[in-house]
Amino acid sequence: MASSPFAGVGVREALDSALVALNGARVDTPRLDAEILLGHALGVDRTALWLDPDREVTGDAARWFRDAIRRRTVERVPVAYLVGHKGFRHLDLLVDQRVLVPRPETEHLVEALLDLPQGARVHDVGTGSGAIALALKDERPDLKVSASDVSPDALAVARANAEKLNLKVSFSQGDLLDGVDPHVDVIVSNPPYIPDGDRPTMMPEVVRHEPGLALFAGADGLRTIRPLLTQAAQTQATTVALEVGAGQAPSVRALVAAVGFPEVTTVTDLAGHERVVLGER
Repeated sequence: MASSPFAGVGVREALDSALVALNGARVDTPRLDAEILLGHALGVDRTALWLDPDREVTGDAARWFRDAIRRRTVERVPVAYLVGHKGFRHLDLLVDQRVLVPRPETEHLVEALLDLPQGARVHDVGTGSGAIALALKDERPDLKVSASDVSPDALAVARANAEKLNLKVSFSQGDLLDGVDPHVDVIVSNPPYIPDGDRPTMMPEVVRHEPGLALFAGADGLRTIRPLLTQAAQTQATTVALEVGAGQAPSVRALVAAVGFPEVTTVTDLAGHERVVLGER
């Protein structure tokens, strides 16, 4: 195994070598990335790495870790795609390049809906990995949850997650609310909201590897939100809940009110951005 800088060394040395490469590539969270990747290679959690820093990294584990560090630093593949899963609320979701990597900010969207009336009918638009729909069903089993996505590839991932987690969510393919039963109480969505002009300043992990269809939404980032709200107003929904980009909340609040959901509130994320817009009628 002379070809691998991690072969035949202990956990501590393997992590130190990886940190040199990750810091050199200026990834955001080098130590966390190294620990997650090495833990995956060895089939253990991060705590086990700390408890046994002298454990040898050899064979297939060393080869996989070396390749993962290369892909993380040179190709800038997100860690979640390298290990094939990502935590979201209480769930561990399968993820790959067919879907966005679930983000902590989106957990605020789920939290905002946990006090819905018993048995409320919720539809998640643009479900991706199924994160929002499945988290709501997990934490509120009484809810009747459905979800849709325009991408059949994304739906395949969402269905796989529902099966893995044994959560009953009804999935369908369609653009926005096309084909969705209008007899719903709540419409929730983490839609594409990044302005096209932001692309050059974004992290390479996102631009190179995550599906652009789920990210970008025209000059002002509202190209998807406008028709979604118009369609939502034509359903029986009494609540709409949307994740929005930093600085977009004032515009989205006005759109929500204009289509007929006059009681509008926002939820702020941990970075201080207004991240969720809720409209009720």
